[in-house]
Amino acid sequence: MDERTEQLRHLDKAHFWHPFTQMRDWGASDSDPLIIESGRGAILTDTEGNEYFDGNSSIWTNVHGHCHPTINAAIRNQLEKVAHCSALGFSNEPAILLAEKLSGLFPDDTLEHVFFSDDGSTAIECACKMAVQYRQLTGEESRTGFVAFGGAYHGDTMGAASLGGIGVFTDRFASKGYPLQRVEDLEALEALSEEAARSTNVVIIEPLIQGAAGMQTWPEGMLRAIRDWCDENGAFLILDEVMTGFGRTGKMFACEHEGVIPDFLCLAKGLTGGYLPLAATLTTRQVFDAFLGKYDELKAFFYGHSYCANPLGCAAALGSLQVFEEESVLDSIQPRIRYFREALNAVVESSPHFGRVRQVGLAAGIDLIDAATGGELDWRKETGARVCREARKHGLLTRPVRDTLTLMPPLCSTEDQIGGAVSGLKQAAEDLLG
Repeated sequence: MDERTEQLRHLDKAHFWHPFTQMRDWGASDSDPLIIESGRGAILTDTEGNEYFDGNSSIWTNVHGHCHPTINAAIRNQLEKVAHCSALGFSNEPAILLAEKLSGLFPDDTLEHVFFSDDGSTAIECACKMAVQYRQLTGEESRTGFVAFGGAYHGDTMGAASLGGIGVFTDRFASKGYPLQRVEDLEALEALSEEAARSTNVVIIEPLIQGAAGMQTWPEGMLRAIRDWCDENGAFLILDEVMTGFGRTGKMFACEHEGVIPDFLCLAKGLTGGYLPLAATLTTRQVFDAFLGKYDELKAFFYGHSYCANPLGCAAALGSLQVFEEESVLDSIQPRIRYFREALNAVVESSPHFGRVRQVGLAAGIDLIDAATGGELDWRKETGARVCREARKHGLLTRPVRDTLTLMPPLCSTEDQIGGAVSGLKQAAEDLLG
């Protein structure tokens, strides 16, 4: 270990509180935190010069790889002008152009208006608060209910967390947040009473695949059926595409697979290509128009953060969309999606430690199982985390969801890199578990 890395690890343990991390274990004397120093393409390099494949796209954010010249140039060009200016009472060119670009990714007269915030959780908060205020402004105060799904994860701010269906994130705060009806599937939604349907303001879902639930996939056609239910019952549909947006599923947005346009679309993570914090909530003219009025009517949407529509973040997002266009990304990834599926199926068939695999586009989850019984593992033994740490020896960085190993390679990844990541997980499981 070099002296600089040792000093950084010491300072990290002394001062840096990490997310979703038991800091007692992190700060233990035998813990050697990995410190990332640089990245290029799908490869990350630590402070000791070791290279790793970025197998979870830096927590599901990176799209085109690290240090992409087009996005780098977009940020540098903007940095020479202004790094930040307020969106409250002012505007800036990157934000204006990005709003136009995002709206233009959908059919005319659909998602025409874009509200910028900071991250996925705040994108959800914006959509929820807009929906609540819309009902108040239009005389529908009785429509207060929210419907969300079991296993859902919509962020960690209080309102967004209240919509989640994973106990470790929500149970401590169960008494706070939105009035919620939780359903497990389409049948449960359609079985809601007429009274419950009439009082429903919003149905919210992660389309096609739930990330934090362990890459759990929804049945084909479910999203279209939910859209139809919302239309029949006068409810809004919020799609949380924080994870699935920007090519992850093989299309620009997951909702395109079933031809669905939501009333609110929430974007973050890959919006800037994984470079800078930025989120967007897209909505319709119908919603937007309800907030128009005289100053003293107080109809405005009283919500906003200091860094809303940050010019650097918007410039990065424009650079990322430019890469999609210039490099025909959505067409070029289709063969790699097929290769990914074949590689995953092959490794599951050949390993006694792997159970069910779920994949949508370039996002996948593989369940670890008890090799002797085929049953579930004891999650308290942290087998998934230990396998992922072992995978570092095979040049792979990723994180599990308990005992589900996740892989979400950047869209720029080659077949060799994808195949190496899949085989690296297999080898790591065999090294650790026998």
